[in-house]
Amino acid sequence: MELGFFGATGTVTGSKYLVTEGQSRVLVDCGLFQGFKQLRLRNREPFPLAPDCLDALVLTHAHIDHSGYIPLLARNGFAGRVYCTPATRDLCRILLPDSGHLQEEEAEYANRHGYSRHHPALPLYTREDAERCLDLFEPIDYGREVRLSGEFRFRFQPAGHILGAASAVLRGRRSSLAFSGDLGRSGDPTIRPPERCPAADFLVVESTYGNRRHSADDPQEAFGDYIRRTCRRGGVVLIPAFAVGRAQSVLYYIHRLKAAGKIPEVPVYLDSPMAIDATELFRRHASEHRLSPTEAEAVCRTARYVNTAEESKGLSSRQMPMILISASGMATGGRVLHHLKAFAPDYRNTVLFTGYQAPGTRGASILGGATAVKIHGEYVPIRAEVGLVESLSAHADYSEILDWLRSCPKPPLTTFVTHGEPEAADALRFRIEHELGWNCRVPEYRETVGLG
Repeated sequence: MELGFFGATGTVTGSKYLVTEGQSRVLVDCGLFQGFKQLRLRNREPFPLAPDCLDALVLTHAHIDHSGYIPLLARNGFAGRVYCTPATRDLCRILLPDSGHLQEEEAEYANRHGYSRHHPALPLYTREDAERCLDLFEPIDYGREVRLSGEFRFRFQPAGHILGAASAVLRGRRSSLAFSGDLGRSGDPTIRPPERCPAADFLVVESTYGNRRHSADDPQEAFGDYIRRTCRRGGVVLIPAFAVGRAQSVLYYIHRLKAAGKIPEVPVYLDSPMAIDATELFRRHASEHRLSPTEAEAVCRTARYVNTAEESKGLSSRQMPMILISASGMATGGRVLHHLKAFAPDYRNTVLFTGYQAPGTRGASILGGATAVKIHGEYVPIRAEVGLVESLSAHADYSEILDWLRSCPKPPLTTFVTHGEPEAADALRFRIEHELGWNCRVPEYRETVGLG
């Protein structure tokens, strides 16, 4: 068995792992690179092998850094099955067409305003490409073992993180290989915790927070402080939030604040069709989260849903206190960019981030103190208050990852640390080696290793 690392090495994006045994080739995750331009350019590089040579794709969860390359892979010849959990399939029906639509929209905007170096600017793939690839998806329940090609078999187990997120265990002729996927947190207020680390000969573990501990501060209190302070100034609280997972957590805390009378009665808007649809999935996949049907219904009713572009534009022109939740969470695209142009230059307003901002993203620049950021070809001044609500991450921190690893029935022969910035990945490697005594390493981009 061989394992190739074609993404999520030296970065938290672009997850792609190629597992080969004999003539069988299985891809685990198929995400887009995001952040710095040199990373995004990898999305346009040729895939390391002809996509039609792949037998199957195992998808751990729906986030775009794990799933967003699938439409391009399918357009270029992949015709195998995409195995995922039912909730992941439902979320990808929302996320992938939206990703294609955003890319078309951004290319059209760049062409119309002439700020792209490419003439014409072209989307990586289209909404139609994304919708077409969804026919390849085959939902698999947690715990069910499925035979792939050759001797390969696999099963999913819950990973926490977001609806449908899974760890995956692949078994070949002689070896077994587990992928953590993105690990959730045991104390997450909405999503159930991950199951214990599975036994396998080799393990690939994420390290997004490999060098950090989450704050013990109460995120509900932090939200309340920012909202009250901004409303006293007569301003708008703009919350860039990932449409899947984070937007629902934000709504949960705002619902609790409103119910307790701890924030002013200002309107709350959810301006992301994708986030709206994802929020509705909380009703459909009740077994995946901790909320009761009554709580889920109340959370879903916390915000007014903004569906059309015209309604969204109308919000950008409002000059009264409100809470506006919009995707994307790192301000890399979507409707939040138009809201940043409208609200970031005004000192009365607050731009409130709710999680990790990958280096090279607008979110990282704003959170890092940039006085202006480039949006749609022009620089927008940042005069609004900029804040971060910590402890809201859906990723386990290094302590929680180590606890998860300790639950493994036996140490793997080798643990590969991926899906983290270099400092985070190496910090987790060090802790795994010195606290657990496991053999551990951080692989390089496009490296292939033999697993026996």
